[in-house]
Amino acid sequence: MNASFDAATPADVPVLLSLIGELAEFERLAHELVVTEASLASALFGERPAVEAVLARVAGEVAGFALYFHNFSTFSGRRGLYLEDLYVRPAFRGEGVGRGLLVHVAQLAAARGCGRMEWAVLNWNRRAVGFYESLGARPVNDWTVYRLDRAALDALRPPGR
Repeated sequence: MNASFDAATPADVPVLLSLIGELAEFERLAHELVVTEASLASALFGERPAVEAVLARVAGEVAGFALYFHNFSTFSGRRGLYLEDLYVRPAFRGEGVGRGLLVHVAQLAAARGCGRMEWAVLNWNRRAVGFYESLGARPVNDWTVYRLDRAALDALRPPGR
């Protein structure tokens, strides 16, 4: 596999949106997909970018992407890197594209002085779990991820109101 890994540019927003749609279908979460080209472009390239992305290309064809952002550890006093999504199109799976994307992002984290890199994987995605563990990643079993979705955020009110 001879893949290239390059930071996304504003011109890449349409293909990133398409890849995100493919990922949502794969993860059985298409019903939650509300991102638009405008919201994605703003998140990546707006006044205060919230995320970064890298595209993998093989022979000029987009093979996958990784989307990530920085978080912070109060205990280490250092920022970390959170890998929000890593997706490889089915035709390119098993060819080293996913490993290349993960290594590329991990090297960015190391170069930026991050204390750690983390991500979540769906429990049913045994192929991904096996892939990550083969690279030395280990699950963090002492923590459970909680989430307030948009409706829950809107419903929260200060006490007494």
